[in-house]
Amino acid sequence: MQTIRTLAKGQVVIPAEVRRRLRIAPGDLLEIRVVDDHIELAPLPDDPIAAFCGSLGGGGSHAADLIEEHRREVTGDGG
Repeated sequence: MQTIRTLAKGQVVIPAEVRRRLRIAPGDLLEIRVVDDHIELAPLPDDPIAAFCGSLGGGGSHAADLIEEHRREVTGDGG
């Protein structure tokens, strides 16, 4: 664990080793969260939509199931 000191305006400097490891570059956005009695910083992805894509995992699209369910409702076919 590293220790850093706050600057006059509440700014902090993220150590170079941490910036390299997390690939944080000048101008990158970070999310800040207050969790109980501490602060968490997390780098935001350049493309949040691409980063989110596939994060739910565990299966394919439910579109085919919904289409089949609708077909059964329309035709009155229970099976």
